[in-house]
Amino acid sequence: MRIAVFTDSFYPELGGIQDSVLSGCRELGKRGHQVVILAPRASGHDFAVAGVPAREVDAGKNVSVRRLFSLPVPSSTGQSRLVVPTGRRWRQLLSFAPDIIHTHTFLGAGLEALSAARQLDIPLVGTNHWAIGEFAGYTPFSAQFFRNVSLRAVNRYYNHCALVTGPSHSVIDEMRAFGLRSPHCVLSNPVDPAQFHPVPDERRAMLKRAHGFSDATIVYAGRLADEKKIDVLIRALALIAAEVPDALLVLAGHGSARHRLEHLARALGVGDRVRFTGTLDKATLADVFHAADIFAIASTSETQSMVLIQAMSAGLPVVGARWRALPEYIDPQSGFLAQPGDPEDFARRLTHLLRAKALRQKMGEHAARQTRHFSITTVTSRWEEIYARIGLAVPEGMSRISGA
Repeated sequence: MRIAVFTDSFYPELGGIQDSVLSGCRELGKRGHQVVILAPRASGHDFAVAGVPAREVDAGKNVSVRRLFSLPVPSSTGQSRLVVPTGRRWRQLLSFAPDIIHTHTFLGAGLEALSAARQLDIPLVGTNHWAIGEFAGYTPFSAQFFRNVSLRAVNRYYNHCALVTGPSHSVIDEMRAFGLRSPHCVLSNPVDPAQFHPVPDERRAMLKRAHGFSDATIVYAGRLADEKKIDVLIRALALIAAEVPDALLVLAGHGSARHRLEHLARALGVGDRVRFTGTLDKATLADVFHAADIFAIASTSETQSMVLIQAMSAGLPVVGARWRALPEYIDPQSGFLAQPGDPEDFARRLTHLLRAKALRQKMGEHAARQTRHFSITTVTSRWEEIYARIGLAVPEGMSRISGA
């Protein structure tokens, strides 16, 4: 099958959407499908922020990347770019002759995908990765006004798709409440168990020593942004430290909130207990997970959280906010849920786990087993099924898929 993928979020920008798009396309290419990715043209600055060479990513066998003119836009990563839509990029696909078009965005590249689907008369599949209503803080509008307007606009876009997927029920349910009419289903983003998997205790102990982590290390990975509520974890650490003297919080990633978080840690007297690692490649991130004891996430903007799934796949128990998609993936056998924005509740849950080694091990083992359902091979097989159904019989196929 020949598949054209449009996205405004892609390498070298760092994030879960970028990871899922690239890994999914690589796996499709390995299976013999021809894939072309149309993504924003990055600048040298974007590569420098990611700490990678300024050259195109190797997307693997049968996968090519075409870059579209884009402009930088303010964001917490400092790398975000948006494609400037012209409605004419469909001509780039004439020689490729795709069987299906998959859009991972409703922004500039998404509008190009819609134009291409119309001009070439090809089915369009859409995936919504964003809890767009949670980003009102980046606009001058009230949260409720922005949520109402943005969600209705997003659904007007996705109603042009033959099928819409989201990585959690929270995404799809919210879209339905604001006017989604297209057939839809929930389909997880993929995790690669070859990179993120449990390791023996001896390996964990060695990695702890190598990274200088204590036996009470909490880790978070991802963007350092306001909507991720990392300040809640730092405030929780200040409470935990009174009962767990060697408690350590490791924050992996980069973002615009870093300086404020560093100042907060110093102000609360835990500056020496919070370690900022900066951006990590996948292999190093997996090692950091193996060297830590608990993964924590207080974010209120998650539609799934790839780093959560990666940490669980690596065998870490988790503590997360009881908000949006996180309760769908953190079950009582894998970890605890805490009240959103409540440092005291996070501190109680984390302290309980830090004091219970056997429980941490049991939860970590269950978390790793649970994430097998989200492996790259399983998720890609599902996408192959969806593409085939839509490409062969749109009306009949959609009625079957939408009930998945």
